[in-house]
Amino acid sequence: MAEVNLNSDNFEQEVIQSDVPVLVDFWAQWCGPCKMMLPVIENLATEMEGQPVKIAKLDVDEGGAIAQKYNIMSVPAFKIFKGGEVVDEWVGAQSLDALKERLEKFKV
Repeated sequence: MAEVNLNSDNFEQEVIQSDVPVLVDFWAQWCGPCKMMLPVIENLATEMEGQPVKIAKLDVDEGGAIAQKYNIMSVPAFKIFKGGEVVDEWVGAQSLDALKERLEKFKV
């Protein structure tokens, strides 16, 4: 399963209405740490394939209204949504193991 690329057209369906927890990576093309996280997020999506979670990315320059709604002040920023609500959030690069550990707490 590849990570889901979010935008204003699919955010509601893919994240808010999702029946599984969703990790959203708020990132930007110009952000060095964000680029560093790209292979980590891809690996996470691969390792979590078949499990009741979803991995998604939102480019804050393309999804500015969504980023503003969720008070994204710096990137990379991560939020885990469950049942349409933010249940965990943090800013800054994380290791693959740290991301998996945070997601495991919210699996269905």
